[in-house]
Amino acid sequence: MEELIESILDYVRADYTDYAIMINGEWGSGKTHFWNNKIRNKIESLQLNGRKYTTIYMSLYGISNLEDISKKIFIETTQLMDKNLKKYMDTHGQTTIPEYAKTGLDMANFFGVTKNGEKIDYGEFFATNNKILCFDDLERANVDVIDILGYINNFVEHDHIKTIIICNEKELSTKLKSSNLEMKTFIATYLLDKEGNLLQTDKPMVEKIADKIEYVFDKANDYERIKEKLIGETFEYAPKFNYIINGILMRYENNKDLITFLRQHTNLITNTFMKSGTRNLRILKHALNDFQKVFDHVNKAYPNTNLRVLQTMLIFTIAVSFEIKSGKITKDKFINITSNEEYKAILVSSRVLMDNRQYYIKEFDNNYYFNFKSDYRFFKFIEVYVRTRIFDMRLFKDDMENIIKTIDTEKLPGYKRLLTEEYWKISDDQFPGVIEEVLNDIKAGNLKLIEVVKLFAYFSYFSRRGLIHYDMPTIKEIFMNGMDKAAESSEYCDNIDEELTRIGIDVGDDMDEILQYFHKLNRRLEQKMYEEKADEIFKCIPMRMELFYDRFDTECMEKAILNYYDPYKMFQRIMCASNEDIVLIKEMLVTRASKNQELMKPELGFIIRLKAIIDEYYQAREVSIKMVMLKEFSNDLQTVIDLYGADAVNSAMLETTTSYIDDEFDEVNFDV
Repeated sequence: MEELIESILDYVRADYTDYAIMINGEWGSGKTHFWNNKIRNKIESLQLNGRKYTTIYMSLYGISNLEDISKKIFIETTQLMDKNLKKYMDTHGQTTIPEYAKTGLDMANFFGVTKNGEKIDYGEFFATNNKILCFDDLERANVDVIDILGYINNFVEHDHIKTIIICNEKELSTKLKSSNLEMKTFIATYLLDKEGNLLQTDKPMVEKIADKIEYVFDKANDYERIKEKLIGETFEYAPKFNYIINGILMRYENNKDLITFLRQHTNLITNTFMKSGTRNLRILKHALNDFQKVFDHVNKAYPNTNLRVLQTMLIFTIAVSFEIKSGKITKDKFINITSNEEYKAILVSSRVLMDNRQYYIKEFDNNYYFNFKSDYRFFKFIEVYVRTRIFDMRLFKDDMENIIKTIDTEKLPGYKRLLTEEYWKISDDQFPGVIEEVLNDIKAGNLKLIEVVKLFAYFSYFSRRGLIHYDMPTIKEIFMNGMDKAAESSEYCDNIDEELTRIGIDVGDDMDEILQYFHKLNRRLEQKMYEEKADEIFKCIPMRMELFYDRFDTECMEKAILNYYDPYKMFQRIMCASNEDIVLIKEMLVTRASKNQELMKPELGFIIRLKAIIDEYYQAREVSIKMVMLKEFSNDLQTVIDLYGADAVNSAMLETTTSYIDDEFDEVNFDV
């Protein structure tokens, strides 16, 4: 860094120059800080041939026309002519004037308001051999970069004013290529069409348009030409981050506990920063500000938190900040991960099925936690805070309570240790105990059905490698009996594939039989779930019709729910409904079947049987409005049946035993 400073000072000391110099560096890397705290003071302390230098700094951020640059130069130079202002700044150690103060001073000069009545010294005003111009944020100006460089060239070539330009050339290149892209695409397409080349198949159309844009609108080449004329030397700004990070930490000196923790873990901060692959100190500052809030809340609510957890929180806060704020990923990469347990399960399974999310999480973990061992590596409340700027106290408490319960892995249930950790992390003396604990849970039916299936893969693997003394027939018997018990209290699993991808070992052929048995039990659970749902929904007929219509519309329009309900019970409930509701129910069923014919095909047997029950009933009754409504109901059900064709109807009738109603239906008794 000292070599860079000296090279810049050599440029300033040179008797004659007809070129500017450029300091190039990534956004947030501290280029402006470097100018204000290293270069500016050095330049203004120089005294050559009896003259001292004056620096004039201008940020081009947001500048929308060249006149704005002229105004900025005028304000900076005229302010420095005011001796009282200069004296005030020297006395108070002020090196820069706030923008709002510049505006006030400018207006005061405009209206002739001066305190000392001094007039401008035009000799000083027109002098150019003692001024150093510094233009910052070149790539952030809203003016064509070529125009700005041409404007700056006037100072350099004609007035020989030493000029320093600070920018990020990588972003500048992107900006040159992407500006007015829609207009460029339109014109390029038009030109290709006129030339008769648009529809030719010699190369992809996207590539042809891109080539034409580059040929017609190649501002990058214009930039390189004027840069070659204007810029004599380009210096790459590559700061020593250890030194800068120590400077950043000084802002937390008033928070005694935090600064002590951060000073002790400067290496963690620096290493995580370097692993981010960026040089953006601005994001690091924001990340440390976020961590201050995290640290203060943890210290206040959970003062005895494990040091390793706090260290991991520091790494995670910085890592997630860089991943999201540097644009390396979209914000939704972490959204669906709800807990540390799920995060670890994805890591364990990522070696088996490399889908995009698993691959990214594995790379994230390998990068930021390489050579850093910690059992708790994902904090949902921190991820949400960085992503949304909302510090969710409920998530904070949930995470912290889980940390308290699980930070000591030896206290975790055995089955969780197998499913969420690499099994080889279990010590040899603990392994037999974990195996027996898991088997006892399976035999007692304490686990979910899908968990039993995943655990079988591990036990099969252990048996093949001789890690347990159980043979495969014994293991299968234990697990199948355990699956029967688990099914008694488990719920239907609708994300089977996702769950099975979280198995962190190679799955053997023995898994096929277990999976077949699992699918059989899971289908029973599905049947039970929909039977209960159907019963809940259809119980709303006839006393709570509004609730029935609402639930049927939101939960049953795309699901063959009638397949899980008894047609005779449905008939009983329809009979108790009003005539108006009978019409509405009929219309709902017909419309639903017409719109989702293939989806509702499993209900065909139900429809056939319901029609038979209705026909049997109204044919033995005298004509009434209700009987007419029922007949129309039956006719519309026949319309639904006809949608499926003779083969589908015959197949459904074979599966459905038509029940003829012998009762006279004089009195219907059931709960409503």
